Amino acid sequence: MKAVGLTRYLPITDPESLRDVDLPSPKAHGRDLLVRIEAISVNPVDAKIRRSKGPDHQEAFPQVLGWDAAGVVEAIGNEVRMFQPGDAVYYSGSIGRPGCNSEYHLVDERIVAHKPISWSMAQSAALPLTVITAYEALFERMGIAKDGRSEGQVLLIIGGAGGVGSIAIQFAKLVQLLVIATASRVESESWCRQMGADAVIDHSQPMLPQLQRLGYPTVDYILNTSQTDQHWSDMAEAVKPQGHICGIVDTMQSIDLNVLKRKSATFSWEFMFTRSMYQTDDMVEQHKLLTQVAHWVDSGMLQPTLTQTLSPINAANLKIAHAKIESGRMIGKLVLTGWSS
Repeated sequence: MKAVGLTRYLPITDPESLRDVDLPSPKAHGRDLLVRIEAISVNPVDAKIRRSKGPDHQEAFPQVLGWDAAGVVEAIGNEVRMFQPGDAVYYSGSIGRPGCNSEYHLVDERIVAHKPISWSMAQSAALPLTVITAYEALFERMGIAKDGRSEGQVLLIIGGAGGVGSIAIQFAKLVQLLVIATASRVESESWCRQMGADAVIDHSQPMLPQLQRLGYPTVDYILNTSQTDQHWSDMAEAVKPQGHICGIVDTMQSIDLNVLKRKSATFSWEFMFTRSMYQTDDMVEQHKLLTQVAHWVDSGMLQPTLTQTLSPINAANLKIAHAKIESGRMIGKLVLTGWSS
């Protein structure tokens, strides 16, 4: 089967950073689905892993990246109960297994859902990693009520125009929160408002004075999709007593948790691969939440976050996608579709 892989961990400008390769097609066993990939999306985790071991590390076999996909079930393992061959699905996969930048891909059924009926493969492939991250961060890590009981509470989303921020704004508005997003460019501010943000402030400037001018000296919840340590002081100042902060980006230096003590404020991490990495007892919750999101999509309650599509899926286009992600200027999601004949 066709795939895009790496054998060395190189800058994306290196011609060998990503390569078109031919690999054996995998076979489905147990709870695995064999999915024929029709569309993939690219996320910061792809670029992070591509750089993770340094340029001198050599792999004996090509390593395949990619953790966002939509496609059709080709075959199922003998323990699969929720899907049949021919089902159109979407999912993010497991970081502990080969990625989806290949014509065929194995994935555990417990982290897969039927894709939204009303959206294309490309639109659906843009969703999984971001919706799982945003859903778990808002509703599981920070405990925001999905039934409207949190109505009127204030959520600050740092980095509102990226993939996670784009969908988190929409989730928060579904449950009637007031959403303040951050953006540092005119086009990213406009995107945040299009996604439903009630107000937008500039995260390249001190945030507390901007919040105060809006009439919100503190906020109930903060979701930070950007550098945790860079925004730590701002977040500690802005969170309400007994409020919640959730981060998704690794720290580059030590942060002082003591600054949250007097407020009895909570900080939590969200890493959407935790359930699949550790094979947790509640792994199937990701199937359930992706199913819920597909229902919201088909009910017209969510907007697509796809902003750019490249075709076909190959090393050349994936290099373009990685470079765009690494630029830090990506708005929404970038998707690749189809395999060249």
